[in-house]
Amino acid sequence: MLFDIDWQGTHQLKENMRDDLVSIFILPPSQDELARRSRSRAQNSDEVVAGRMAKAADEIIHWPEYDYVIVNSDIDKTLAGIQAILNAERLKRKRQTGISAFVGLLV
Repeated sequence: MLFDIDWQGTHQLKENMRDDLVSIFILPPSQDELARRSRSRAQNSDEVVAGRMAKAADEIIHWPEYDYVIVNSDIDKTLAGIQAILNAERLKRKRQTGISAFVGLLV
């Protein structure tokens, strides 16, 4: 499952399913770009943008609580990074059910 949640939601998931959780924090490339992206969404007013920017600052300070951090300066690279993380996490020994039995057949 993939969730797009804030740091409080991530904290709740960590409390309940730590072994199965992979957390990724996606950062903007700059404050200016974050503001530009916010303004471009449905032509938000300056007041809405200012509110989002204030909320973003409160969110960004929680980045060290995540397993991975990606700076979203290019959407294709960001998506590739997320896919690489998910692929690597799926290949972890503890997530490969039946791997012990499979290896047992090899030796």
